[in-house]
Order: sequence, then structure tokens, then C-alpha cells
Amino acid sequence: MMAWTVTLTADATRDLEEIFEYVATHDAPRKAARVPDRLERTILGLARVPARGVYPKELLALGLREYREVFFKPYRVIYRVLGKTVYVTLVADGRRDMQTLLQRRLLGA
Repeated sequence: MMAWTVTLTADATRDLEEIFEYVATHDAPRKAARVPDRLERTILGLARVPARGVYPKELLALGLREYREVFFKPYRVIYRVLGKTVYVTLVADGRRDMQTLLQRRLLGA
């Protein structure tokens, strides 16, 4: 079985850096070490089965089905599959105002 290529956009890379920095500053050291590893595994797992993600409910409400998401609670990994490449466009804490974040990041609104 041929694997897909997983690419992080500059925004998604920045999201991960901010999450890791926040967790390292505000959480227990063991948790801070575990979160980046689990998020990375979640993201790299998209290379095997990118279609396993669900449509983000905020985008589905707008009739958009080109993005999917997978979770490492409370984090949401939003991505798009084009050809054999998975583009991770956003990694965010799902407790944030996701409607606004998604519209700003993905729709340029």
C-alpha cells in the first residue's frame, strides 16, 4: 500500500510550536513531553489512512467538505488531501472558538 505524503503548512507548524511552548510552560513536565509525541503520531498517521478523519462540523455547516480532522483531545488537526499529499493546515485546542479560527485561517474571512 502506497503511503501519502504529510506536509504541514507554515501556519500548522507555528500552531504546533505554540502548543508545545504552552504545554511546556503550563503543564507537568511528563505531560509536556507526551503531548508533542502524541500529536506528531496523530499527524503522521494520516500518511496511512487520510480518509479516516471526519468533516469539521463548523465547515460542514457551511457546506464545505474539502477539509477533514482527526483528534488528540483536546487538540484538533485540520487537513486537506490533494492527490497523494495530506496538507495539515491547522492544529488547535478544540476549546477555542473554532468557527472564527477556521473561517479566518481556511476561508480568509
